[in-house]
Amino acid sequence: MTPAIADVRRAVREGFEAAGLQSGDLVLVACSGGADSMALAAATAFEAPRYLDGLEFAAAVIDHGMQTGSAEVAAETASKLSGLGFNQVAVGKVQVGTDGGPEAAARSARYAALDEIAEELGANAILLGHTLNDQAETVLLGLARGSGARSLNGMAIVSGNYLRPILGITRETTEAFCADSGIEIWQDPMNKDESYTRVRVRKNLLPALETELGPGIAEALARTADTLREDDEVLSELALDAYKKVAQERATQIDIGVQDFKNLPLAIRHRVIALAAVVLQAPMLARVHMLAIDELVDSWHGQKPLTLPGIRVERTGETLALHTTKTLKTGAC
Repeated sequence: MTPAIADVRRAVREGFEAAGLQSGDLVLVACSGGADSMALAAATAFEAPRYLDGLEFAAAVIDHGMQTGSAEVAAETASKLSGLGFNQVAVGKVQVGTDGGPEAAARSARYAALDEIAEELGANAILLGHTLNDQAETVLLGLARGSGARSLNGMAIVSGNYLRPILGITRETTEAFCADSGIEIWQDPMNKDESYTRVRVRKNLLPALETELGPGIAEALARTADTLREDDEVLSELALDAYKKVAQERATQIDIGVQDFKNLPLAIRHRVIALAAVVLQAPMLARVHMLAIDELVDSWHGQKPLTLPGIRVERTGETLALHTTKTLKTGAC
């Protein structure tokens, strides 16, 4: 057993522990055929029966239909997974839309398909092959967007029923795992297409940062994400408590009492508004939108209502009202 194989297997075992998996549970590995997901799949097939008697494992391969020959790649990947010991391998075909660009649209379609397969199979966790390099890229992309601490949190190892066991493992290690294990991997040509922002970050920006600032940039960015996530978890809990105290949900709007809301720290206030936007099924608000709402709270002089993405915000006396055209599910928070 090589160091790369040992590292990935250990990470998978620790991921099982973090998810609190029990005998009789089923884990579903999402696999594209690339080094990261193949290493995850092989380590899962090895560790699952050894970690806990009765822990079942299956795999899902999603064909996005975005490249010529994608169906053949999906079928070959499914065959490789069967060779690794997977008795259940589901192959799903999705239609990728255009909302948010091709990367975001493909991700949305993929997650929806994985959720559906997991429900059909009764899976307790969906294992994703995101690595430390993916985490670093996510943090840099969030920093470039300037959308706040939440976007810099990166990805969590456990997020709902999603489990990312190899989030602390580098891409170089997963590639070494596959080479050491004799696993043939698929080289996705889209990972070299610099028309995609993430590919440019991967191929150009991160290597440039390593050259100019020294090695260990990816690890440092991943540590930053971990630290910010810990802080955000605390602030989010405080914001949820504050939301329950100051916000009143109605049929198509949320009313917030200005006086109590105004006394909250800005970090909590902005998170309360973000929670309200989620309940109103509105898109994530940018900082410029939050600052405009702050003006209604702190510098009120009869301004007109704000028309923001998915919502309209107006102040009437001591009430700040956020309106939507959709019917709310009260008690969502």
